[in-house]
Amino acid sequence: MAMRRQLREKLSRRGGIVYCAIIYGILFLPIAVIVANSFNATDTKPYMTWKGFTLAWYSKLFSDRALLASFGNTMVLAIATTVIATVMGTIVAVGMYRYRFRGKGIIDALLYIPVVIPEIVMGISLLVLFTSIQLPQGMVSLVIAHVTFCLPFVIFNVRARLDGYDQSLEEASMDLGANKLETFFRVTLPMLAPGIAGGALLSFTLSIDDVVVSFFVNGQTMTYPLKVWQSIKSGVAPDVNALSTLILAGTVLLVVLTQSKLVPGIAAKLRNRRAHVLRARVSAEESPVHQKEEL
Repeated sequence: MAMRRQLREKLSRRGGIVYCAIIYGILFLPIAVIVANSFNATDTKPYMTWKGFTLAWYSKLFSDRALLASFGNTMVLAIATTVIATVMGTIVAVGMYRYRFRGKGIIDALLYIPVVIPEIVMGISLLVLFTSIQLPQGMVSLVIAHVTFCLPFVIFNVRARLDGYDQSLEEASMDLGANKLETFFRVTLPMLAPGIAGGALLSFTLSIDDVVVSFFVNGQTMTYPLKVWQSIKSGVAPDVNALSTLILAGTVLLVVLTQSKLVPGIAAKLRNRRAHVLRARVSAEESPVHQKEEL
């Protein structure tokens, strides 16, 4: 019996390893193909035949003005969408958490609509809306469209952080002499920072790789995902693979920084410094010299 149990455990362990290897292979094999083809010396379509190692596509990348322009448009769009959606989403999440009003449940339910409806339906509906109000299609329409489907994700992330929020911290801050604005920026905002950062990162990711919604409302503004979509009809060019590899490297670096102790350590130092300044201000206001000057 003991030998059978050990055999079953060994087979189960090996089966788990094989299963994980298959899953990770499905996830990362396409990425490995993109990275490998960015160093491929081939110049014949569909650019899949390996003809040696080269860095020529990386040098050619910076001379392709159309590709760089599309990437620049994508970065401007993603940054603008992230900033607007993060600010608006944080305000909405805090407001819906603190205040009760009629119709709050309906508004809460409506937040899920941009998340659950198909992207093609959202793209068509936004196109009809922009056409009916005669809004020129371009960067402005792209930003509005991207904020529309990114905003709920920010709200959900911030509200998830608010579920475990202790309001007694705000009361303690105001008892120490801080006003509502100082309390928000020195107590509430640092406590919500992980949720806000998660929503902002999710908004940036959703915006930077959107194709379907952007296709309907982009007008003459070409984004990087749409540029890639146009090029795949004849095979993805190696310079596109090169730019994708650089984006991948930047994404990995960002994840490493956010998951390491560097960013949390800086945030902790800032919180400690703000707390020290607040305590020093309260001590100065309560000092005998300050009270004497008031008299």
